[in-house]
Amino acid sequence: MRSPSTRVRAVVTALALVAAPGAVLVAGAGDAFAATKISHATATSMFREVGITWSSSGNCSNRNNGTCTSFDQLNLATAQGAQTLKRASGCALNITGGTETGHASGTYSHWNGYKLDFGKTTCVGNYIKNTFTYIGLRGDGAPQWQSGSGNVYADEGNHWDVTYHNCGGC
Repeated sequence: MRSPSTRVRAVVTALALVAAPGAVLVAGAGDAFAATKISHATATSMFREVGITWSSSGNCSNRNNGTCTSFDQLNLATAQGAQTLKRASGCALNITGGTETGHASGTYSHWNGYKLDFGKTTCVGNYIKNTFTYIGLRGDGAPQWQSGSGNVYADEGNHWDVTYHNCGGC
């Protein structure tokens, strides 16, 4: 039988083999594997691959500028979750918020790579509301829907705030 540290190394090695090019594996305290972080360039390549667009009010991608839309330090599973939403819904998707500063803090935050904001369209709204389960209002009053895989889609009025706990069945 392998020791726990040998098993952890085997898991991390296996994950490294399947991580996206440019991805960085990040081990967390007490976890064999906490997150795979990707660069802005890797994320944009993944989004282009499936036809996802992105925009920013500042027309920039600097993570430290709140008017930019950055994907630096995005979780690989978040990028894959966006790809899954695009493929499953067939809707046009435009990302308006990524990992840049200026969003609410917390463990499952934009800054920590778990969230993306999507522009609202009738197609996306209908897909979310007709496919996922309504789970009630968030603390700030935003109505929420949850996918079967556990990802949460919150209607913040002028955009969808999506928390990706996983890739959504990618």
